[in-house]
Amino acid sequence: MQRLLVLQSMWPMERRHTDGWERSLEDNVEMIASAGFDGVSAHCTDRNLVRHLTDLTRPHGFAFEGQCFPKSVDDLKPILDIATEFGVTHLDLQPDARPRQIEDCISLLEGSRRLGEQVDFPIYIETHRDRMTTDLYFTLDLLDRLPDLTLLGDISHYLVGREFAWPVSDENHALIHRILDNSWAFHGRVASREQVQIEISFPHHRMWVDLFCGWWEYGFRSWHRRAGSDQALTFTCELGPKPYAITGPDGNDTTDRWRESLELMRITRTVWDRCSQELRS
Repeated sequence: MQRLLVLQSMWPMERRHTDGWERSLEDNVEMIASAGFDGVSAHCTDRNLVRHLTDLTRPHGFAFEGQCFPKSVDDLKPILDIATEFGVTHLDLQPDARPRQIEDCISLLEGSRRLGEQVDFPIYIETHRDRMTTDLYFTLDLLDRLPDLTLLGDISHYLVGREFAWPVSDENHALIHRILDNSWAFHGRVASREQVQIEISFPHHRMWVDLFCGWWEYGFRSWHRRAGSDQALTFTCELGPKPYAITGPDGNDTTDRWRESLELMRITRTVWDRCSQELRS
């Protein structure tokens, strides 16, 4: 049966509060496990750190999304060794290169794909600003050239990057839908046309929450049609600390990001359950 795995990114577990206090990695993992998340997402570039994290998460049966930022195909090789050793669920690849021509992207993407054929977990290319996929139109051009490119959809970057007018036009919805139709995993936060991450608990942000829920629902339905009957879809809650989080004059978050992460997990599972029930009926 197809299932949803909701992960919590380790990055948002950083408080970055002006009091200077941070929880330990052990405490963060226990918080994530106690809250009912299905796994974690973390950088997969330092063997010792990955070993420590997997030692802590393995007793909980967690899924593990590895993240990496290679500038070249050769950069990816040691990361794949680490990911293989510690058994990632999939690898989230943000190509740390910004060519201006589609042709200049192909060697890195095709080389990554060839290396990916040698491991037993999938590699997804994340849609992310200041990376190869920084621009929505450029990424769509990449899909024209490589229509089977497997993406990890973080669509917050495209809403703020393109500053879609409100209400979002049918044309712009269609552009986002095309990204979602190639997405095999998701990162979740809610953006507005001016901010990459807004407070989902504020009533006046409801319009943006509803917009993203609609996009995620479309993405889930698309994935349901494309994926195998026994596959799992991962959705990573990624409400980042400042400067992603909006801060007040005291330099601290305007809301409780942990509570909002829990709410985002609830929202995601509600959308998934609605899609699953309708598809089964």
